[in-house]
Amino acid sequence: MAYRAEYIWIDGTEPTAEIRSKTKILADGDKPGIWGFDGSSTNQATGDNSDVVLEPAFQCPDPIRGANDVLVLCETLLTSDMSPHPTNTRAAARAALEQYGDQEPWFGLEQEYTMLEPATGWPAGFPTGGYPAPQGPYYCGVGAVKIKGREVVEQHTTWCIEAGLAISGTNAEVMPGQWEFQIGPVDTVAVGDHLWMARYLLHRAGELHDLVITLEAKPMKGDWNGAGMHTNFSTNGMRDNYDAVIAAAESLGGPQTISDHLAGYGVGIEERLTGEHETERFDKFSYGVSDRGASVRIPWQVAQDQKGYIEDRRPNANADPYVVATLLTNTCCAALA
Repeated sequence: MAYRAEYIWIDGTEPTAEIRSKTKILADGDKPGIWGFDGSSTNQATGDNSDVVLEPAFQCPDPIRGANDVLVLCETLLTSDMSPHPTNTRAAARAALEQYGDQEPWFGLEQEYTMLEPATGWPAGFPTGGYPAPQGPYYCGVGAVKIKGREVVEQHTTWCIEAGLAISGTNAEVMPGQWEFQIGPVDTVAVGDHLWMARYLLHRAGELHDLVITLEAKPMKGDWNGAGMHTNFSTNGMRDNYDAVIAAAESLGGPQTISDHLAGYGVGIEERLTGEHETERFDKFSYGVSDRGASVRIPWQVAQDQKGYIEDRRPNANADPYVVATLLTNTCCAALA
């Protein structure tokens, strides 16, 4: 009996990559293998040399179709020599984990996102062409006046659990129509695998309920919170020793390091990291215990326990999790080696 494999990959759309997918029908017993696609339609190739290779990298059950169907997240490769395509950011994450795997880097990503009404482009829960009451009651809120889109959240969470993804929580965020889910703790490569797959399922849940999902860093201008992807990071040394926690935080503060990290932390950094709405300014760096206005927060419990992790609050919601995880692994693990 045949089954379906949904091949999923990250395209070359600029300035922010998007998810693509297509379905392959396989005979029962056959495993998903190498496939390909038209890269000239995804900003990954030219028309005169359009083929790009899909190499399966991470697979899980397909919770939407059920039965024996699967979701297959792929790396993109060049046809010339089967090397990673320039848009293949997973390859660098693999290299970072291979180099620093002995430190057991763990990540927990807090993916914020905003639901939009497709007819208006306005956030779900906003009056058409107008504004709701100021933010405050919406964070972790309950009730029809405060909450919009919970049906998408519940559908998405169920699918992530059924797919075996490392989803660890959800909550309504500060702005109406804005939500968050968390992935982790998992390693440098797995966090990207699970987050990209969860993003795919989120967009599919939005399709089902006729709501558009955006990862834009500042979906509403003015006195509204932006959307981030706060990144919690630790190594085995940090989980045992507070000095290593401080060393990791301080390793992120050098001028060149700040520049390199912000370049990889998503589009719209300057709009979101303004020094307001629980952020430090993009052109400053700070860290502190329990400080949500710092670039890097050391949770209060970590300071109490004298061991644990740090939270880099700078990555945008639209950042590539492979890129973020690679940067933090290379920077912090090198400092702790």
